[in-house]
Amino acid sequence: MTSVIILSIGDELVLGQTVDTNSAWLSSRLSALGLRVVAHLTVADDRLAIAEAVRAAAARCDVLLISGGLGPTEDDLTRQALSDVLGQPLLTNDQALVQLRAFFSRLGRPMPITNEIQAMIPRGAVMIENTCGTAPGIDANYQLPGRSCRIFVMPGVPREMEVMFTRDIVAHLRHLGGGAAIVSCTLHTFGLGESSVAEKLGNLMDRRRNPSVGTTVSGGVVSLRVNSYFQSPAKAQEELAKTVALCHQVIGDLIYGQDDQTLVGVVAAMLPEQGGSGASLCTAESCTGGLLAKMLTDIPGSSAYFLRGYVTYSNQAKTELLGVPAQMIQRHGAVSEPVADAMARGALASSGANFALSITGIAGPDGGTPDKPVGTVCIGLAFRSRVSRQEDVSVCVRTFRFSGDRQGIRQRSANMALAMLRYHLLGKEMPF
Repeated sequence: MTSVIILSIGDELVLGQTVDTNSAWLSSRLSALGLRVVAHLTVADDRLAIAEAVRAAAARCDVLLISGGLGPTEDDLTRQALSDVLGQPLLTNDQALVQLRAFFSRLGRPMPITNEIQAMIPRGAVMIENTCGTAPGIDANYQLPGRSCRIFVMPGVPREMEVMFTRDIVAHLRHLGGGAAIVSCTLHTFGLGESSVAEKLGNLMDRRRNPSVGTTVSGGVVSLRVNSYFQSPAKAQEELAKTVALCHQVIGDLIYGQDDQTLVGVVAAMLPEQGGSGASLCTAESCTGGLLAKMLTDIPGSSAYFLRGYVTYSNQAKTELLGVPAQMIQRHGAVSEPVADAMARGALASSGANFALSITGIAGPDGGTPDKPVGTVCIGLAFRSRVSRQEDVSVCVRTFRFSGDRQGIRQRSANMALAMLRYHLLGKEMPF
């Protein structure tokens, strides 16, 4: 299987001033071509360091993709470093020089002398035209004992890089995959930790397995990344579907969505399906400060189900807006199941919604006690039901202990409220 390494050049990347989106974009395209990316590397704008990185990377892969360092300034040193590696001098490419001058002519201004360096490439290499900017790319072969490494150098500007890769480089790489394909999908879960999910998956996470299954975590969401590599796209898709089905079989309803689906999006899609006219929802939030309402209203069409949100951050607001008895807060504390219950009931009564979600907790970094440490959150779900032909209100309240910083606790609280509603809409008990 053809191996690829992606090398990104730039001080701004090494210093964390700019996020390297080029490598992620390239990896996704390379996988679709059936090529295996073995590493992402990042190097500063230093000629010696770039040359060393190119030599080391080329020794480990069949194809090396480089982005960045092709500009006209003194800190753009990729072409010079590549010249050092290949042992070939930089020569002016007449075609590139003509295209550079034409570019500036279209802008109605003369080309600075410093831009002439962009028309220079190592002897024996091939220029790749840049139709979006001034920096042409470079296509070169680096000879190693018994084999060679194909090196493609592209601009660091994402738009220029993407167009150059798609228009010119893909054609050179497509045959290297030999018709093979890597297809992937991501399954999302919420509620159990990564180790618990991994334990349930068991042998599905064996690294020798194809398709492979791996886990990642972000904001409390544990995602299963399934990658399938086979010699034909049809076989890769077939085996991917089988493994995805096995994951669903083992994990069950813990999986709430796939790929771009979000927990809030999934819950939002379920609400209109409740009953003949759908279901309506309101929120009552304290420690999350309206985050849950924002997440819900970020979904296009949310006006069809979301009625209103209460941000009752203070105890007085809980009493005045939601009718939570002051004596209850004094007796049990604002972060308590009785208060979360009363908040949900009050929101449901005043809004006329079918469902109400309430959140009250200690997001930190201060405010915790031995009995209620930072991360203690009480969440309530109130819903209307019919008992003996009379409409009644039922409330489910849970207390959770979330880890992480203030932002993480707030995010997990909002997601857990959505998870509680999701399981209720599924007609099932939460398994955690």
